[in-house]
Amino acid sequence: MQPVNARLDPAPSRWAYRMQRLMLTPLYRNLLRIGLPFAIAFGAVTLYMSDDARRATVVTTVTDMRDQFQSRPEFMVSLMAIDGASTTVAEDIREILQLDFPVSSFDLELEAILTTIRELPAVADATVRVRSSGETGGILQVDVTERIPAVLWRTAQGLEVLDADGMITGPAASREEFATLPLIAGEGADQHVTEALDLVRAAGPLGARMRGLVRVGERRWDVVLDRDQRILLPEDAPVQALERVIALDQVHEMLERDLSVVDMRLAARPTIRMNPAAVTQWQELQTTNAGIAGR
Repeated sequence: MQPVNARLDPAPSRWAYRMQRLMLTPLYRNLLRIGLPFAIAFGAVTLYMSDDARRATVVTTVTDMRDQFQSRPEFMVSLMAIDGASTTVAEDIREILQLDFPVSSFDLELEAILTTIRELPAVADATVRVRSSGETGGILQVDVTERIPAVLWRTAQGLEVLDADGMITGPAASREEFATLPLIAGEGADQHVTEALDLVRAAGPLGARMRGLVRVGERRWDVVLDRDQRILLPEDAPVQALERVIALDQVHEMLERDLSVVDMRLAARPTIRMNPAAVTQWQELQTTNAGIAGR
């Protein structure tokens, strides 16, 4: 008898089957395609950079490449242009920034520069940008909106210039330096500049007689005139009270008389205070009239 040949089993072994199933797993395939090359590359770089000399060489090379790129002519800023600012404010901006041109645009911190400029008292707002200027390189363009002086505020420390919002734009050396601006004084006067300007406009008919406004008790205003005259205004509706005094003056020439104070704090009962000389003269006149009437 001839032996019967055993047929080979085509099925894979248990381990071969498991490996085939594992290769069909997406996670395992990604680990072989991405994770293994990354681990090998990371290990090689870590091994290379573990030497201090090689690491210093790489850092120096990268720094030099970066500096060469940032120092290219098209990225250099050669000067600063300031528009919208007076000569004094422009000089203050240049002084506080202290930029050494030419400088790379990558080294300019525009947000910090803008914040510094906006902190100047005379600057209401500003914008900063780098613009190209062709052959001369870039220009640091600064556009400034200045605060407009509205009043002079006299304090114990001296004169301060305020805008219409009560913000200090800078000091004033003397009254003559801003002769056209109205003068205010008193504690808290800077918090009520808008009301003060309304009173100044209402006092237009008084002309050059008006010397200024004084804030009293941080709640109301006194209008100061020449000849040491004062108009005491109420806390509420001061503009209307001043207009009433001006109307009385236009009809009866009240402020042309020898008065020291016109008190409008009580709207229903305005009062006046005469100067001592006028009081004496009035008393003498009353005595004379009484003597004549008694004959």
